[in-house]
Amino acid sequence: MRNRILFLLAFCGFIASASAQSDFNRFNFTAGAGFGLGRGEVADFVGNSFQGVVGGGVNFSRLFGVDAEYMYYDLNLKSTVSQSQSLNNSSAHMQSISLDGIVNVPRHFGKLGAYGIFGVGFYARTASANRELLTPPIACEQTWSRWWGIDCYNGVLQGQQLLSSYTKVAGGFNYGGGVTYPLYHRHSVKLYVEWRYHRAYQADGKTIVMPITIGLRW
Repeated sequence: MRNRILFLLAFCGFIASASAQSDFNRFNFTAGAGFGLGRGEVADFVGNSFQGVVGGGVNFSRLFGVDAEYMYYDLNLKSTVSQSQSLNNSSAHMQSISLDGIVNVPRHFGKLGAYGIFGVGFYARTASANRELLTPPIACEQTWSRWWGIDCYNGVLQGQQLLSSYTKVAGGFNYGGGVTYPLYHRHSVKLYVEWRYHRAYQADGKTIVMPITIGLRW
């Protein structure tokens, strides 16, 4: 009889454990989009922008996980900047790939959940413009030297140079957090709203953006 009771208790414990784990997803996925706020020269040149992100990773537990993310961030210049600096029909964007750690807040507030995120990655900032041959003596615009790699000294163009396409790749980091709301009773699909801070250390200076994203996590 004692062995049967122990077996029954063990069996009930196994069932309870399996039930507790039924809503735990071993893998996580993310897809979202929104707008971004620039800091520093991004704010001066661009202002607010469109951005989107997709990602996927592994959950080690309900509290901790990791994911890899791809972000596209539009950096098209303000019309006032492009017109005043001879950059009509120009375009710019930044792409990033990052590896992030996710920490979920163990306590929920009703159906609302919360999490924090921190990661490191690589950022590629690309700027394109009509091919234009710049010949001194000519005053050098700020965007030419910063985002197109044009060689300037004391605000003056140094030698004959081509204003065309230019890409800078650099390392950087990000951090932020968000809140989630389950869309189904099993809580496996969640609507999320997230704020992030990204800083990339390009050789010509830092590129800082703060995307605000709405999307789905599952």
